[in-house]
Amino acid sequence: VQLVESGGDSVQPGGSLRLSCAASGDTYSGRYGSCMGWFRRAPGKEREAVASRHSEGDFDIAESVEGRFTIYEDNAKNTHYLQMNSLKPEDTALYYCAWGRLPILGTCRFPLEDVYRFWGQGTQVTVSS
Repeated sequence: VQLVESGGDSVQPGGSLRLSCAASGDTYSGRYGSCMGWFRRAPGKEREAVASRHSEGDFDIAESVEGRFTIYEDNAKNTHYLQMNSLKPEDTALYYCAWGRLPILGTCRFPLEDVYRFWGQGTQVTVSS
């Protein structure tokens, strides 16, 4: 599976961006479904989980971005999106999407992270005035 992110940019505080994650290859979800996740890493900080979505629709949003970020997908395009509104300087980071199949029945809700086997290269988001 190959994942390619796009949509990162420099914006002012309060602005919006939509990140895209285009998936290709063997993206069959499998018996228990698959997870698509968005993560970010700011300079000097640990990687942070931002949002996740199960192939059946259930999703999770990190508390730090709840109410501002939304995760959704376009099945026809095999693309996932992270809509980011009301951006803050602390949202500045390299954003990654990741994908993986669930090995057993379960959810994609955090703190689950070891399911993600495939990662994109990242797209930079910078929020500053």
